[in-house]
Amino acid sequence: MATPRREALTREAARLFAERGFHGTSMGDLADALGVQKSSLYSLTGSKQQLLFETMREGARAFHAALDEVPEIATAVERIRFALRGHLGVVSDQLDVATVFTREWRYLDAEYRDEVLAERRRYEERFRALFRDGVEAGELRPDLDAGTAALLMLSAANWAYTWLISGRDTDELADRFTAILVDGIRGYATPR
Repeated sequence: MATPRREALTREAARLFAERGFHGTSMGDLADALGVQKSSLYSLTGSKQQLLFETMREGARAFHAALDEVPEIATAVERIRFALRGHLGVVSDQLDVATVFTREWRYLDAEYRDEVLAERRRYEERFRALFRDGVEAGELRPDLDAGTAALLMLSAANWAYTWLISGRDTDELADRFTAILVDGIRGYATPR
């Protein structure tokens, strides 16, 4: 179990990595943010790289947990809507972590990068499966490329960290995104 000081360090690392980038944040910056000596940080973490990895793991956990909340009994299109609600909710509720997860993964050392990329691929596959389910259920066009549809939706949603205000209720926004993307995929407009 993490100590309060360790949790504060992880939170500050996510904030600074989101604001300044991984390479723009030094261990001295982290020490200053916590009001401690730089040397004392090493009793809390092995390296800045480890803090980046932990932030990435937190992002993966949060995004997967949001998908876990999608009700299985809903229609395929409703599951897509709930998945997008969950994704944007994570961005809004954990803006720093979501920013780092989306943007800074490329700076992970190989030993950490492989694990994070596997989690990112698994997350993307879960979205592709939602679109495949929609095709199989006849709710989406039979010629839909589920992989491309998932990438389009995730690409739009992943950029939300650049403009979304932290703490904003994102359900209505996710519903509007879904209407635009899914109605376009369906090839007809749904009644309002």
